[in-house]
Amino acid sequence: MWSHTRTVQFVDVVHSYCFTSVAPHHFRHKMAPPSPVLAVRGSNGTLLLSGPPNCNEYSSFQRDNGKSRFATFSKDGSLFGWCSGDKVNVVRVADGTTVRSLDLPKTAMLEFSPLGTVLATWQPYTKTQDNPQGEANLQLWDLNSGTCLKTFYQKKVQGWCPNWSDDERIAVRNVNNELHFFENNDFNTIANKLHLQKVSEFVLSPGPQPSKVAVYVPGSKGAPSFVRLYQYPNFGGPTSALANKSFFKSDRVTMLWNNKATAVLVTASVDVDKSGASYYGEQALHYLAVSGESAVVQLPKNGPIYDVAWSPSSTEFCVVYGFMPAKATVFNQKCDPVFDFGTGPRNAAFYSPQGHILVLAGFGNLRGQMEVWDVKKYKQVSKPQAADSTHFFWCPDGEHIVTATCSPRLRVSNGYKIWHYTGTVLHKEDTPEGAELWEVLWQPFPEGTFPAKPIKYQAAPSELGSTEAKPAQAYRPPALRNKPVTASSKLHEEEPPQNLKPGSAGDKQMSKTALKNQKKREAKKASKQETKLDAPPVQSEPASTCPAPAASTASTCGDPEIDKKIKNLKKKLKAIEQLKEQLAAGKPLEKNQVEKMQKEAQLLQELEDLELGV
Repeated sequence: MWSHTRTVQFVDVVHSYCFTSVAPHHFRHKMAPPSPVLAVRGSNGTLLLSGPPNCNEYSSFQRDNGKSRFATFSKDGSLFGWCSGDKVNVVRVADGTTVRSLDLPKTAMLEFSPLGTVLATWQPYTKTQDNPQGEANLQLWDLNSGTCLKTFYQKKVQGWCPNWSDDERIAVRNVNNELHFFENNDFNTIANKLHLQKVSEFVLSPGPQPSKVAVYVPGSKGAPSFVRLYQYPNFGGPTSALANKSFFKSDRVTMLWNNKATAVLVTASVDVDKSGASYYGEQALHYLAVSGESAVVQLPKNGPIYDVAWSPSSTEFCVVYGFMPAKATVFNQKCDPVFDFGTGPRNAAFYSPQGHILVLAGFGNLRGQMEVWDVKKYKQVSKPQAADSTHFFWCPDGEHIVTATCSPRLRVSNGYKIWHYTGTVLHKEDTPEGAELWEVLWQPFPEGTFPAKPIKYQAAPSELGSTEAKPAQAYRPPALRNKPVTASSKLHEEEPPQNLKPGSAGDKQMSKTALKNQKKREAKKASKQETKLDAPPVQSEPASTCPAPAASTASTCGDPEIDKKIKNLKKKLKAIEQLKEQLAAGKPLEKNQVEKMQKEAQLLQELEDLELGV
C-alpha cells in the first residue's frame, strides 16, 4: 500500500511526510518559501540537488562517492543523515556543516526523532560462539553531545525504531507483547506499560498532546482479532479504551491515523482466501474514531484493497480497490461515498501535502498511468504516464512530483523525472549504464510553509514536453476483430466517474435530464392506458419497442443516465435486503449498516419515480 508514511512492498519505498523548513520560525514569515532539496542515493554515491524547476547539484553539500546503505531527512528538514559504509554522517542542510560523524560501519537503518534531538541507528543482529547473546544492535544517540543514551536488542527490522510523539514527550517500543512508554527521552526508566496478549502492531497518534495509541492483537484459538484505541496514560483495561473493533479474517493489519488524530483506518488482510474467490487473499477496511464510533467501510466492488490514503484535511479518505480495472472512491468520516472515480488501471493514491490535488496511479505491474485530480472540483487536471516507476513523492510545495525507477525493484533503465502536476516533465536524469539508482527523497518542510496555490489546467511550459497517455486499444480475440464492438464483447465494464455527494452539480445535471424526459414517459404511459381501454383484452398488448423487463434483466429503456440510476438503486436495495437477513439471523450490524437500512423507503420512492413509464 502507498501513503505518506507507509512502506510499499512491491516497490521497496519508504515514503515520508513532507514537512519542515531550514529557516528559523521567527524569520519564516518574512522570507519567500525556500526551494526544496532532492536527495539522490545510488551506486555512484549520495548527493543533494537544488529543487525545481532547476535541478543543479546543491553547492552546500559535498557529494559522498561511497555506496550509502540508507539516507533520511529529519522531520523538520534541517538535518540530513546517511550511512556512508564506514560512518554515519549528519549534516545541516542549510550550510552543509557536519553535526555528527559516528563510527558505525555496520549501520543499515537510521531515523531522527521528530525534533531532531535523538538519532536512532540499527544494524542487523548477530551472535557468535564467543558471544552467544550478541550485541545490542539498536542505539539511541544524543545529537547535541554525541553520547549514546541507550542501547537495546532489536532482532527484527520491522518496527525497529521507537515511535515518538511529535513533541518527543513520549516514545514507545514493543517488547515481548508489551508496549513500553518512555517520557522526555529518558530511556533508562519505563514510565508506563500497556500489556496485551500477543500485541503485534501499534501506531502512536500524530499532533499535540494528549497522545493516543492504536494497538492490534491478532486472534487465536477461534477468538477474533481486535484493534483498540487508548489515550496515554489511561491503560486500565478494555473499558478504558476509547474505541474497540473486533473482526475475523486477519493475518495482519495496516493502521493509519489522520492528521488530526481523530480516527484510524485499519486494513485487515488474510493471505489465503479459503473460498478460492481471490488469488490475492482477502481484505476488509475498518474505521475507528476516538469518539468510540466504528464501522466497516462498504466497498461496492470485490477484490483486493490496494491503497488507503487520508486527506491532509482529515475529513475524507480515498480507497483504491477491486479487481482490475480497479475502482477509487473518496469517503467522508461517516464512511459514506462522496465521489467515485470510476474504474481504471491504478493501485495507489497520493494526496498533495496541501490536500488540494489527488493523484491516482498504477505502478508496479501496471504501466505507470497517473490521473491528477482537482479535489475541490473533482475535475481531472492531467493524465501523464511514468512507465516502470517504483518511487513516487510529492514535493512539499504541492506543485511538483518526482517519479523514479530504482534498484533492486528494477535493475535496468534506472533514473528519475521531476514533473509539474499538469503533466509536463521539467527535469530528467538517466542513470549511466552499469550504475544503479537506489532512492530519491524530497527534503520535508513544516505544514503551512507552502500554502495551496490555485490549480492550473494548462500544461506548464517545458522543453521536455508531456507524456500524456495515448488511449490504449483493448485486446480483441482474432474472431472479433472485424466485427462491431458490442457490450457482450467487452472484457471489462468500464465505469465513468460519478459525484455521489447530495446536491452536487452532477446530481443536479442528472435531475435536469430526468425532468426533461419525464413528460415523454408520462405521455407514453397514458398512451398505453388508452390502448388497454380501447382494445379487446386478448389484443391489448400491442407490439412494443420497450417490453417490460424480466426480474433478472436490467431495463434498457429511456435515458441512459436514468437506466444507470435505476441499476444503482436496485443494487443498494439488494444490499439492504442482505443486511435485513443478517439482522434477522441475529448478526449485529455496524452503525453505517443500520443507517443504510433506514434509507430503504427513500430508495424505493426514488426507484418508483424513475421507473414510471418503463
